Amino acid sequence: MAKLRVHAFAISLDGYGAGPHQDRDNPLGVGGMALHQWFFPTRTFQKLFGQGSGTTGIDDDFAARGFDNIGAWILGRNMFGPVRGAWPDDSWKGWWGDNPPYHTPVFVLTRHPRAPLTMDGGTTFHFVTDGIEAALARALEAAKGRDVRLGGGVATIRQYLSAGLIEEMHLAIAPALLGAGEHLLAGIDTPKLGYQLSAHVPTPNATHIVLTKRT
Repeated sequence: MAKLRVHAFAISLDGYGAGPHQDRDNPLGVGGMALHQWFFPTRTFQKLFGQGSGTTGIDDDFAARGFDNIGAWILGRNMFGPVRGAWPDDSWKGWWGDNPPYHTPVFVLTRHPRAPLTMDGGTTFHFVTDGIEAALARALEAAKGRDVRLGGGVATIRQYLSAGLIEEMHLAIAPALLGAGEHLLAGIDTPKLGYQLSAHVPTPNATHIVLTKRT
């Protein structure tokens, strides 16, 4: 059965998944880039963005798993870009250039309608205005039996987690403190929702944990 999965979502030691004040110059919020230093050197990241061979090992293994058997993605609007409110036009097409790293249908949660956006490499962004469950239903249909990856951001993961819809969640705890921003798990009782720790692997660059939902 197809699952909704979170992979390679980095948080700080104090629990923040993004820094404050996201804008075009700070897509992960101020200080947010520090959360992903484990990911940037990996072969998986380097293959996605064509900058070299990259490192192998545990960090890369976790990064690569996030692309196995994925047939569609879901993103919150802030993950797609810094534009707020009604779309002024169709000029913003994401952070990633003409060939985004998804290569599948991507469903973007928003309150404001926008026509689908087809990009190079097999990525089409669909803008969903009727909530998280509608986005998941559309993504599962588009995935055609494969799993759906929930890319974030923090608010979007919190919504799906609180609703008990995430089956598996890989978090990479970075050796960094942000002090402010968007906290991932504050106020969410994950054991009560049925989640348990199923993996815990430290590396010099991050501590990888996997939470799975009990069936």
